[in-house]
This record gives sequence, structure tokens and C-alpha cells, in this order.
Amino acid sequence: MLFTSADFLFIYLPIVLGVYFLGARLAGRGLAAAWLALASFVFYGVWSPRYTLLLAASIAFNYIAGAMIQNATERRPGSGRPILVVAVAANLLTLAYFKYANFFLESIAFATSRPALVLDIILPIGISFFTFTQIAYLVDSHHGKVRERNPIHYALFVTYFPHLIAGPVLHHAEMMPQFRRPSTYVASLDSFTIGFAFVAMGMAKKVLFADSAAPYANEIFDAHDFSAISTGQAWAAALAYTLQIYFDFSGYSDMAVGLSLLFGVRLPYNFASPYKSLNIVDFWRRWHMTLSRFLRDYLYISLGGNRKGPTRRYANLATTMLLGGLWHGASWTFVVWGALHGMYLVINHFWIHVTSGIRSRSTLLRRPRVRALGRALSLALTLVSVVVAWVFFREESLAGATELVKRMFWFHPAYGTDPTFPPTIWIWIAAGFAVALLARNSQELIDGCLSPFVARLSASGLAGAMFNALLLGMLIASIVVLAFISASRDVSEFIYFNF
Repeated sequence: MLFTSADFLFIYLPIVLGVYFLGARLAGRGLAAAWLALASFVFYGVWSPRYTLLLAASIAFNYIAGAMIQNATERRPGSGRPILVVAVAANLLTLAYFKYANFFLESIAFATSRPALVLDIILPIGISFFTFTQIAYLVDSHHGKVRERNPIHYALFVTYFPHLIAGPVLHHAEMMPQFRRPSTYVASLDSFTIGFAFVAMGMAKKVLFADSAAPYANEIFDAHDFSAISTGQAWAAALAYTLQIYFDFSGYSDMAVGLSLLFGVRLPYNFASPYKSLNIVDFWRRWHMTLSRFLRDYLYISLGGNRKGPTRRYANLATTMLLGGLWHGASWTFVVWGALHGMYLVINHFWIHVTSGIRSRSTLLRRPRVRALGRALSLALTLVSVVVAWVFFREESLAGATELVKRMFWFHPAYGTDPTFPPTIWIWIAAGFAVALLARNSQELIDGCLSPFVARLSASGLAGAMFNALLLGMLIASIVVLAFISASRDVSEFIYFNF
């Protein structure tokens, strides 16, 4: 079920919400948590029935491994490390088999000029996310940061449907303590208003922006033949995909936060206007924030971080991003995408290092006009670098991605009539980037404006509650309209569902 589908919004979600709150009131919080875990399994089963048992087996294995690590750590700190190594290796091997086996076999066949042995493997949806979530849990167990003895709560932690398929990548400590609060199991008008506001904004981004950009990007990228396209068409396709993935992932992230708020649980934000970034370091603090946190905490720091000198630091950055690119998909184009961002980060950190003294001493660089110009140039350079990398992320072949980038930066006239874009595409692209670069993001609008307003309504008595209910009704009505718009188009999965 897509978050934007009628089946999800009008059947699944109302049933799950109703039974969750009613069950908590009549039978207790334990039953409500168990129901939510079961409903999350059903949500996954609709997507991937054949791999629901794989998800259940992964949960059982990691729950037992986590308990063993926690028991060993309680007896003697650090003694659970052998169990941790075996459990993490088992998770990574499972992920490698389902996601990378054919990629490795095809790469070996290409290197040895032999026919490729292709296995009949279908990628289980969400496997990267529930695997990384559980690896983080095992490592946190080893460090004594978490302790979970309730198997139902652990299953809920992993399968909780707002984050199961495409994140955010969660820490146990930032979600499960909320399920121990009695208030989580009581329906709240305020939480419903804020939650549905996030859902409405996320749906608008997905339905009105991302799915509108998709046809322009797909017309070029799905052709896989760039010999007849012009420089303008190449840029139109690259920029359209840049906007598509922005609004698609931003929309999903908003909906995940909003859906979770309906159950009284706040998920961490995963997206914060990344195209406003003035450098690549800042971009990765804003794009897929929980994955960046995971890569930093469990890979970059484990490799040594910045503790062993600048050369080792740059190597660790490049390695982390290379593996981060491979995490997104079993393809050399994803490897190149990760390598590009690793190179960007190395250059960015090196630039910061060599210019830090100049910036601190120069009075010219502190002048308002010079600073404004510098910010504009930094934003433009960062955005162009990101757009170039997105070409490799979207295109299926290295040769195709390389050819498209060549056509972007070396003028080519159009040699044919297909593919053609209407002139309005540039108006649409300009409007999309105006929203991405100038508008306040969802959490700024909702946390900064709507949440305080709703709080004042709640404090003002019956009249405020009635106005709050009216506001909630308007939000739900807007979601219904967006759902009908979505149903009138081809079904479009969120891009990150593929990872």
C-alpha cells in the first residue's frame, strides 16, 4: 500500500488507528502495542508476502542476539563483542545475498569475460532499512545504551509501518520510550491536527510536485539513448529529476512523521531543505539525516573518523560515502554517485582547512555584499554538484550517465524531434526550485507556526477545541482531494522504496 493510495488512507489507516486507541482503552497498552506490531506486519505483507517470513526471522534473530549481548554486557562490559560481530556479520551477509549477489556475479563475469550466472532473487522491499535499524540496535546494546526484554515491543520497533519501508533509520532509544508513556495510547485532537498537517504537506509534495516532474525526467532517462538530445534537453531532464527526488523523498519524510504523530509518537526529522545548503557538508546534514547519522556513527567513526590525521580522515570520508552509495543500490552508477559525494566532501573539508585562517583575518570577506555574493556562489556550486551526481543516481548505465553529463556541459544542438519538452518545462522547473530554495520547509511551518497556534486553541477552551476540529476537518478534506488526484494518475511508488 502506498501512503497516498485510497486503500491505505480510507481503509487501512482508520482501522489501525481505531483498534489501537480503542484496544488501549478497553484491554490495555500491551494489547494496543501488539495490535500495532501485527498491523505493521500486514502492511509489509501487502508489499512483499513472500518475504514476510524473512522479516520475522530477522526480528527473532536480532532480538535473541540483542538479549545475549545485553546479558553479557551487564556481567562484564565489552564481553558481548563476539556475539555482536557474529550477529552484525549475519545481517550483512543476508543483505549482501539479497541485494548484491547478482551485482557481484555480473561484475566478476565482466572482469573475466565469461557469461554471468544470474540468480533468481527478488529484492525484499525495505531490507536495507530494517537491517540497518537492527544493526544500530545491536551496537547500542553492546555499548549499554538500550535494553529491551519485551519481544512485542522489539517487533514493533522494527516493523512500525511509518518508517519500515524507507526510514527514517531509528535508534531504539528515540522511539520505544514513547510507547511506555500512557499518553501515547490516548487519542489527541492536537496530535491529529499536527499529524494530518504533515500528511497533507507530504502528499502535496508527492502528488503535485514529484509526480508532475517524473514524466519529464523519465522521457529522457528511460530512453537510455542520449545521442539525439540537446544540451537544453539534458539539463531539463537532470533538473526535473533533481526536483522529483527532492519532493518525493521530502514528501515521504513528511508523511512518515505525520502518520506516526497520529499514534502519539514523534519520529526524528529526516529532511531539512537540503538544496539550501551552501556546501556538501551541510547538504549531508540536511539530506536523509538519519542515514547520514548512521553512516557517521557506525561507519565513519568506526574507521577512525578524524582522529588519525587529515589524510586518514579524507580516506575515511571517501570510504564512507562509497559504501553509502552502494547501500542505495547494487549498481556501479550508485558506486560512482557515492564516490562523487565522497570526493565533494574531501574537497569541501580541505577547502575549509586551507582557508580558515584567511577567512578569520580578511576584512574584505566580512563585508555584507561580499558575503552575499559568496553565499550565492556557494549555493550555486553546491547545487550544480548535486545535480551532476543525481544523473549517475538515476541513470542505469555508467556510459549513459557519462554521455548525459557531457551533453550538459558541452553544447549540443538538437538532432531530432524526440524527445521534446514543451517550453513550459522551464517555468515548472523555475517554480519548483523557487519552492525548494525560498520557501520555509514543513517542520519550520508546522513547528514554528501551526503547533503554537494549535496549542493556543487547546488552551482557550471549548471554542478553541471546535476551531481545532474544523481545522482538522479541512486538513482531512485536502488529503481526500489529493488522494483522488493521485488515483487519477499512474501509481507511483516513492523512490526510496527501491532501496
